[in-house]
Amino acid sequence: RTIGDLLGEAKASGNLGNTLKVLGNFEEAIVCCQRHLDISRELNDKVGEARALYNLGNVYHSKGKNVASAGTHDPGELPDDVKNALQKAANYYEENLAIVTELGDRAAQGRAFGNLGNTHYLLGNFRSAVLAHEQRLLIAKEFGDRSAERRAYSNLGNAYIFLGEFETASEYYKRTLQLARQLKDRAVEAQACYSLGNTFTLLQDYERAIDYHLKHLVIAQELHDK
Repeated sequence: RTIGDLLGEAKASGNLGNTLKVLGNFEEAIVCCQRHLDISRELNDKVGEARALYNLGNVYHSKGKNVASAGTHDPGELPDDVKNALQKAANYYEENLAIVTELGDRAAQGRAFGNLGNTHYLLGNFRSAVLAHEQRLLIAKEFGDRSAERRAYSNLGNAYIFLGEFETASEYYKRTLQLARQLKDRAVEAQACYSLGNTFTLLQDYERAIDYHLKHLVIAQELHDK
């Protein structure tokens, strides 16, 4: 500010906003991220503007999740203040998406779709969540990003459970499991077995449910995860 470096001030405000978000100071974080956004727009800095919008989405997403996790709510059954925060997050991710699409930044599009999907899921907009995560999946495959691909399968499975489409959910969870094994991530493998166990219970295929729950149990014991 002293030397009148607006771009520097914008970046510093953004970094400060992200740090305050991690500390749980959401209101202060919003002020800093908004400053980052305002300066970026003033300078017609599209990359900075996109980043600021993404950061604002993240702050509202964290704020909503933070309040939501204080109670036990199913997706979609949320208090108004949580819903409002998550709706704002979705709006900022949409704005971010419009700019990064215009800039042709596929990696940033992938991140935005993933976060947008998670936000819609929490809001109970499961169809919208599916659409976003399908896009996330597409971009993850483009980049050969198997961790992101695995997360997308898992998120798609979760959304289809709430849509009551258990067969489809089980297919996505099986892909999650396959990738978790390829990535040698035992904790994620256990989680996928747990999800499959629950899904097959919903499908009333109890033999397979038992099989997956036993697999989950074995890994949990192996990881000493009480």
